[in-house]
Amino acid sequence: MSRAIRRIYVEDEVADHPRTLAILERFPKAERISCERYGEVFNRRTQDFRLQKRRPALILARKHGTRVLPTPPGYGIGGERNFYFSHMLNCVYDCRYCFLQGMFRSAHYVLFVNFEDFESEIASITARDGDSWFFSGYDCDSLAFEPITGFAESFLPFFAGHPAAHLELRTKAVHTEALLDREPLSNCVVAYSFTPEAAHAELERGVPTVSRRIRAAAELQAAGWKIGLRFDPLIYGDSFREDYRGLFESIFESLDPALVHSVSLGAFRLPKSYFERLYRLHPEQRLLAGRLEERDGMVSFPAEWEAEMTDFCTAELRRWVGEEVFHLCTVPAG
Repeated sequence: MSRAIRRIYVEDEVADHPRTLAILERFPKAERISCERYGEVFNRRTQDFRLQKRRPALILARKHGTRVLPTPPGYGIGGERNFYFSHMLNCVYDCRYCFLQGMFRSAHYVLFVNFEDFESEIASITARDGDSWFFSGYDCDSLAFEPITGFAESFLPFFAGHPAAHLELRTKAVHTEALLDREPLSNCVVAYSFTPEAAHAELERGVPTVSRRIRAAAELQAAGWKIGLRFDPLIYGDSFREDYRGLFESIFESLDPALVHSVSLGAFRLPKSYFERLYRLHPEQRLLAGRLEERDGMVSFPAEWEAEMTDFCTAELRRWVGEEVFHLCTVPAG
C-alpha cells in the first residue's frame, strides 16, 4: 500500500501537525505539493476517476465545521441516537457497487489529520445526549488504511474513556493488529461486510477474500471483540439462494452465532445521480447494465427481486441469530 502513494498534497494549515509529519516520514520519496484547501484538488470538475484510481494521491487536510453528523434515516443497528463521522474520504478498495464512486469526483484519498477535534465533538455529544452510536465507516473503510492513518490506534483509547459513546468500525480489511494489541472495548463493534464469493470475485477489486475476512472476524471474536456482520448490498443473481446460504454457513462455521453483536442487510440501491456517474465509470459491469429500475429517485433491483432476496436472507440468517440482533438497512452502502 505504501508504494502506491507517490504524491501527497498538504494543506498549509496542517503542514506542521504531528500526524502530518509522521505520515510524511513514511513516504520520503513521495512528491509533496502544498495547497490552501483540499477542495482545490479533490473537487475539481475535470478529473478522470478511473485514471486516478490506478494511482491515487493522498491529501492531508483539516476538517472544518461540523465533524459529527446525524446518520440518514434507516442507518443504524438499533440505537436511538446515531451519528457518523469521516476521518477519511474515499476507500482503498475498488468495489463496483460502491456509492462513494458515484458521490465523489476524485479517487484521491483525503485524510483529515485533526483527530482531536472529532474526539472533542463526540465527547460533547455524549455529554449532552448520553448513550449514542458513532459510525466511522460511512465515507471510507474504517480499517483499510490503518497502517498509515493510525485511526483505530488513536480513537480506541478515546472511546475506552467515554463508555457512553459506542463505536462501529465497518470494514472489509484484515488489519487487526491495532485491535488485538489491546483489550477489547465493550462499546466498540467491528462490523465486517460480506458478499458471496462469486460477487466478491466480480465486484470487489482489491478486497481481501471472503475466507480471509472470516478468519479475521473469528480471530477478533476469540479475543473478546464484539463482531457485527453486514450483508449490504445484497446482490441478485440466478444462484443467489445457494450463494448466500453457502456464505452464511461459512461464516457461522467459524464464528459463534451466540456472540455476534448485530447482523444487518440491505438491498443494492443508489441515488439516481450516483448511479449515473457510477455507470459512466463502469459501463461494462453486468450489475450496472443489468435489470435495474428507478423508484422514488433511487436505482435498485426490481421490487420483486429485492423482496425475494430480503425474505430469503432474513429467513436463512434467523436460523443462526436471534431477531433481537437483526436489522434492515435502507441506506446505500459500499
